[in-house]
Amino acid sequence: MKRILFILFILTATNIQAQDTQEKIKWYTFEEAIKLQVETQKKIFIDVYTEWCGYCKKMDRETFSNPEIAKYLNDNFYPVKFNAEQKEDVVFKGQTYINAEPNRKRSSHQLAQALLQGKMSYPSYAFLNTESQLITVVPGYYPAKKFEPIMHFFGENAFLNTEWETFLNTFKSKLE
Repeated sequence: MKRILFILFILTATNIQAQDTQEKIKWYTFEEAIKLQVETQKKIFIDVYTEWCGYCKKMDRETFSNPEIAKYLNDNFYPVKFNAEQKEDVVFKGQTYINAEPNRKRSSHQLAQALLQGKMSYPSYAFLNTESQLITVVPGYYPAKKFEPIMHFFGENAFLNTEWETFLNTFKSKLE
């Protein structure tokens, strides 16, 4: 019996260790990403979420926890988690963005409104180029297998000269 317990302990410890070594997304604040982008040019990926959004949580649990997704986002973007209802001001390009009614339930932040172009849908993902200009916004929940080509489409600049359907038909997934 002790031997079985010992083996179970070793297997559990090994599994926990393997999970700890898997790549995780290094999330930045919006301000940190903008500052880093000045030093080393990279695109910015912004996950615009809310605390109450079930699909936002599902995206964290099922898509952003995938090691391939995490690695690609870390390598090709400054990934940002932005709470669309945050109370703190954000200064961006000389303009201060605020949450005009921070004590009102579901009051959105002006930066979230600007990024999502007034289409307040959660989760949504804003892709910014290396000059911090909005490329596009992609709304909705996506499992890892469907999210992977989206991030590659923008990460590899394929959107500049390739139609989405063409890109999707030739995309080779690294996910199993």
